[in-house]
Amino acid sequence: MAEAYTLIEDAALGPCNTLRVAARARHYAELRDPAALPAVLDAADARGEPVLVLGEGSNVLFAGDFPGLVLRPAFAGVRRLADDGERVILRVEAGYGWDALVDWSLAQGLAGLENLALIPGLVGAAPIQNIGAYGVEVAERVVAVEAWDRDERRLRRLPVGACAFGYRDSRFKQQPERWIVTAVEFAFSRSAALRLDYAGVREELAAGGITAPTASDVAAAVRRLRRRKLPDPARIGNAGSFFKNPLVADAVARGLREAEPSMPVYPAGRELAKLSAAWLIERCGWRGHREGDAGISAQHALVLVNHGAATGAELLGLARRVADSVCERYGVRLEPEPRIVGATW
Repeated sequence: MAEAYTLIEDAALGPCNTLRVAARARHYAELRDPAALPAVLDAADARGEPVLVLGEGSNVLFAGDFPGLVLRPAFAGVRRLADDGERVILRVEAGYGWDALVDWSLAQGLAGLENLALIPGLVGAAPIQNIGAYGVEVAERVVAVEAWDRDERRLRRLPVGACAFGYRDSRFKQQPERWIVTAVEFAFSRSAALRLDYAGVREELAAGGITAPTASDVAAAVRRLRRRKLPDPARIGNAGSFFKNPLVADAVARGLREAEPSMPVYPAGRELAKLSAAWLIERCGWRGHREGDAGISAQHALVLVNHGAATGAELLGLARRVADSVCERYGVRLEPEPRIVGATW
């Protein structure tokens, strides 16, 4: 099935990750047909190589070279599975661009993903990270995930309840060596209630004179907000938000709030509270900090940036120092959002 994929030896990964970190892979395969997965994986196993699935590289930090096969899904079909006039279920293959799907669904009059506009990456990565923004997580729209199970050597369809979704987490993220996402089924609505009460969305709409917004209006507002707040990976290397917003016990949050009355605290259910990692990092003085070409964005304290030729090890070292300083001052441990390849956190 050679026509179903392209295999490159000693491949440069700098163009394949948005942090623009120079790294290499022993092999790189662009897969155009998921039916070729068994053959590609068997060949990697025969060579004794680990496998890393890489989409647009917008959620990964290469701390070193990868001594195996980097696999990029390039299959991107869309199929309508059900439509009752109100609820529509689409099956979208892993290689479809995420923001392209947001645009396409809105053009079809389908609501549900508008708050997740302008998130970089491919559809296959969305359930792995359980991407989220502006009060919405993708798990809310997932019906099922189709994935190749490397343990059982077969394609499986996992309904949403079997995906172990959590905050920026999933079964697929917890077991990256086992699962290769090949498609995702999403539920859309033609008249869904819009989610406007998070991080300035309603204010952004009002500033534009929009009093009766559509889903497309919300997506446009979210895009404007993201462009103002986050640096563009096309201009400076970054992987978006590098740290998760930490979850702490309500009692811990109350104690921190007493000491720092301006600290943002959000309810997170189950006697938990969510803190703002950006606020914590900024209070520790890191916003705009730079060490050589490794830095923290002056635009947003959550974003680790590569000003030019920073290595993955340099970026990781800076991120660790940021997290250590937050822990020392507030007793709160930060965890990275991106997958770190070649090192452990």
